[in-house]
Formats: sequence, structure tokens, C-alpha cells
Amino acid sequence: MGQGGRSIGILGAGRVGTAVAREALKAGYEVRIATAKPVEDIALIVEIITPGAMAVTAAEAAQADLVVLALPLHKYRTLDRAALAGRVVIDAMNYWEPTDGAMPELGGRGSSEVVQDFLAASHVVKTLNHIGYHELEADGRPAGAAGRRALAVAGDDASARERVLAFVDALGYDAVDAGPLAAGRALEPGTEAFAGAHDAAGLAEALGRHAASAAESAAA
Repeated sequence: MGQGGRSIGILGAGRVGTAVAREALKAGYEVRIATAKPVEDIALIVEIITPGAMAVTAAEAAQADLVVLALPLHKYRTLDRAALAGRVVIDAMNYWEPTDGAMPELGGRGSSEVVQDFLAASHVVKTLNHIGYHELEADGRPAGAAGRRALAVAGDDASARERVLAFVDALGYDAVDAGPLAAGRALEPGTEAFAGAHDAAGLAEALGRHAASAAESAAA
């Protein structure tokens, strides 16, 4: 692990993964990036696109204090469950049918809940999925800044949520505790939280409206 819990492993080197990497580096984290390709095939790309980050194997990335999933969602099935066992895993993925195809296992559940089922021995926390990769690099502000943008964090393990809340704050965003992983459904494409930028109060209100609507639908 990194010193003082300051290492981030990122699985995926696309636009989302590299944006998270650059912001984590700015925040003082040690960043490790892995893809399905051999390390030597991505080392130069990582050096150019995310200077300061290290190209590593997926198993090495999985040993970081926090592991970020920045893959196309359907590739969750390729994750090494044994390597990620016991780890805090941030799910920044979203379901996009043109990219992911049909995924009947979703069945009305949140995509992060499906990932948690697959990574049964890991602590999956949903966040970073409801901000564009370009916005992630542009919208961060110091703590206490007026109008600071907020991002929500959902996960079933309270300790894991706390660690991810601290990470979100370090990236430059007010972190809103959304509660259990099922609440992450309020952060998915098509939701109010996903569709726009919110401060902490506005995001909390959006989450509340989503929960109330879901309760009404369940009672109908």
C-alpha cells in the first residue's frame, strides 16, 4: 500500500481513467494504472498522458489503497475477484447499451449492485460516474469554496464509504454520503443527479426526490 493510505489503482486507461489519474496525482496520491494489455505496451502512453503515474499489472493496481474501475461496464466480468478481495473498489462505470450491449443481469437493479455481486469479497463504492471526465478536471475547487460542486458516494460498507468520501473531497468536490449501494441508482444515467452539476445541498435534495419517487413506485 501507499504511504498513509495514499495510493490509487486505476483499472482502465481511457478518458475516465486517465482523468481520475491526473486529478489524483494533483491531490498528492500515488497512482498506478493497469489495462488488459501488458505493462510494456502501455508504459509510454501512461508516461505521456498521465505523467507521474505508474503503468502496472492489474494485480499490482489491485493492491492500492483504493481501486477505481474505469472500464466499459460489461468488462466487469473480466475483473480478478481474488486480487480485489478485501479491497475498497470505486465503481465509476455506467451502463451504455451501444457499448455494453444487452445486460439482462441488471434486471432493474443498479449497475454497481451487479458489480458488488460479482466482487462479493470486495467493498464496492459508487461515485465519479455522475461527472464527465472533462468536468472532473475543470470543476474541482478547494474545500470551502463558494458553489463547490458535489459528488455522491454510495456503498454498503460504512468504513469504505468514509474512505471514498475523503478521496472525493481531496479531488476538489464536496462529498455527499448517499448511503447504501442501492442508493447509487439515483446517480445513474437519466437521473437528476447525473444530468447536471449540483452543490451539496442541491445534490442531497436530488437524492431525496429520487428516493421518494422510488418509494412511491414500489408502493403503487
